[in-house]
Amino acid sequence: MSAIARLQAKIEQLKNKYETVKAENEKLKARLEGISGGDQQETIERLRNELEERDREIEKIVARVEALLA
Repeated sequence: MSAIARLQAKIEQLKNKYETVKAENEKLKARLEGISGGDQQETIERLRNELEERDREIEKIVARVEALLA
């Protein structure tokens, strides 16, 4: 496979991923538009809390990996 063919394949993959992300964003926007103002705020706060929890879990995992590598 030539370099140009590999680049074309990679570009095609990136375009597909872009389209997937674009579609997911549209779905999320539609979901948020269907939620009332108060509910939106509650949903946003819940998602922030989930994100913070996942960040803490990731930090714990990274610390364990670093400890194992030390």
